[in-house]
Amino acid sequence: MNWRRDIIPPIALITILVVGWYFVAKVSGLSSFILPSPLDAIQAGWETRDQLVNSIGLTLTATGIGILLAITLGVGIAALMDLWPLAHRALYPILVVSQTIQILAIAPILVIWFGFGLTPTVLIVVIFCFFPLAISTADGLTSTRPELIALLHAMGATKRQIWRMVRFPSALPSFFSGLRLAVTYSVVAATIGEWVGGSPGLGLYLLRSKNALATDQVFIAMFITSLLSIILFLLVYSIERLVLPWYYKRRTESWDEIGIY
Repeated sequence: MNWRRDIIPPIALITILVVGWYFVAKVSGLSSFILPSPLDAIQAGWETRDQLVNSIGLTLTATGIGILLAITLGVGIAALMDLWPLAHRALYPILVVSQTIQILAIAPILVIWFGFGLTPTVLIVVIFCFFPLAISTADGLTSTRPELIALLHAMGATKRQIWRMVRFPSALPSFFSGLRLAVTYSVVAATIGEWVGGSPGLGLYLLRSKNALATDQVFIAMFITSLLSIILFLLVYSIERLVLPWYYKRRTESWDEIGIY
């Protein structure tokens, strides 16, 4: 991995955007109530640091539990659809339709059913995250090279052995692709659940800041939410590279051959 090529460009762009935000906030003449500068947002975060740290911990707890449940549910559904064609025909359209339902319409119902607290927030994270995991893993399981399956058939392997030794490993790149997408959604999903359900966390911090017209606190909460999503994305990406070194080595060699890098 060429860290200069991969890391410097996004850091440079973010720096330019933050500097531009600072100058717009100072030169435009707008009050900090309308557009606080980055320094105003940082100062607001420092002044409420105890509340922010506690909120971050609670949001990450709900996010972590939700992601683990989403992985279990998503991979389980993908495996079921792969092993049972009837389940694929029945479940795939339902999975697609499930994503057309507004989460803000579901969230109050979950609060009514399960009460205030951690449970509705976790369920909202699961609803957000399991779809990309299920779909990407299912597509990965169906993209196994036919010649590998034919070779194992010729060697007398059972269907279970083929699934364990070829089909599931072949689906891992697609699984991690869906997981990267899921963890990007997860923190936002948790804050929405906290916002609607009144559960302690960044969502409730945002709600209270909005009600208090503390725009600088709203900005620092949004920044932290984005930062947590980026950190989770990079964590999954790092785990993926450790688990699938052969995949990245083969892909890099292929890109070098066609001159992408």
